[in-house]
Amino acid sequence: MKYDLRKIPAFGVAGNFTGHLEQAGEAVDFKNVVTKEVNAPKAVFPTYIPEGGALTPDYLKVFPFDSKKIIFPKGELKLQIEPECAIIFEAVWEGETAVSLKPLAFGASNDCSIRKVGAGKISEKKNWGKCSKGFSDNLIELDTFSKGGILDDYRIASFLVRDGIVNPYGEDSAVRDYSYIYEKLTDWIIDKLNNQPDEGPAEHINAYINESGCRDRILVSIGATRYTEYGEKNFLQDGDEAVVVLYPESCYGREDIVKLVECRDFSDKSVSVLCQRICM
Repeated sequence: MKYDLRKIPAFGVAGNFTGHLEQAGEAVDFKNVVTKEVNAPKAVFPTYIPEGGALTPDYLKVFPFDSKKIIFPKGELKLQIEPECAIIFEAVWEGETAVSLKPLAFGASNDCSIRKVGAGKISEKKNWGKCSKGFSDNLIELDTFSKGGILDDYRIASFLVRDGIVNPYGEDSAVRDYSYIYEKLTDWIIDKLNNQPDEGPAEHINAYINESGCRDRILVSIGATRYTEYGEKNFLQDGDEAVVVLYPESCYGREDIVKLVECRDFSDKSVSVLCQRICM
């Protein structure tokens, strides 16, 4: 099934893999955020709000997704891949309140981020204009979003291809190992869509959503994996390629995925791949 991303509000989940925020230098932004559990995600942040109104920042009204390239933000030096699993949900609303989310499909996502000091909100590091994010063209339908479903078999791998060399960028991680996943994650997202305050790095996203018209589809990138040592220390440069792969571990090993990236063999539709060239 095809989805028109230009009509779908998009969000990300901050802190859903233990250790990522610390590696990204962003843990301090959340020092005053109180969560019910130690390993709970910190916030839901917006990356795109179609037809947003007066309360929605103008930069969030710009469509940021491109499956082929990332355009480097002017004046910035530190840009990193954020390898994630992203999910399209069917959303049901009662008035201005989200009451349920039904996962429909998933795919590889690059929630690409600027590393800069002084940004007031997470979203300021996420959408700097067109071609600032990525979502795979090859989406995989979900049978169920619970333990025992198709996602139990999937892993997230990511690579920075520089000068023809494929460098592992994020730790190869199982989707099932997110801190919050399946029903626990959807319940948490619904709460944040309805009740998250405009506080610290987080925003009152319910106001943005209502200005946009409470769409029946939303896109959520559910959290970035931890970086490898290489990924933590190497920022993106002109001419690099950022590659994110969601693959079934019952069919592929880690070295198999490296070989697929090396030879650009992305023909297997059970594998969701996002490959973006970095452009100045």
